[in-house]
Amino acid sequence: MSVLSEFKEFAVKGNVVDLAVGVIIGGAFGKIVDSVVKDLIMPLIGKVVGGLDFSNYFVLLSNPPADFKGPMTYEALTKAGVPLFAYGSFLTVLLNFIILAFIIFMMIKQINRLKRSEPAPAVEAPATPEDIVLLREIRDSLKR
Repeated sequence: MSVLSEFKEFAVKGNVVDLAVGVIIGGAFGKIVDSVVKDLIMPLIGKVVGGLDFSNYFVLLSNPPADFKGPMTYEALTKAGVPLFAYGSFLTVLLNFIILAFIIFMMIKQINRLKRSEPAPAVEAPATPEDIVLLREIRDSLKR
């Protein structure tokens, strides 16, 4: 069997296709959660703690170059190549992760609840082996 045919057999298996769909949906879902955190939650938290933007929470690890004339913001300093300890960006990413993990937990919890509420499929009695059936027929004919 050639490598190409083996790859084709692998790629068209149901699990691989399901995984690909899951990765694509997960990527889109991650962008939605990013937007929720960045555009909805973080501004509210920033308002509560004094109107500060978490993305601008950082510590300079070295001074900017002498010719640097830009604002002392995360974006400007990063473009200038200044090394930063950007704990505000980390807090935003951490919050993204916590929200995403919580949403996935709630989804799995609901799926498990739905699985438990479904009635169990009726279990059919296994078919009697042929030798047992034959022995029963012999027994019944001997009784007669």
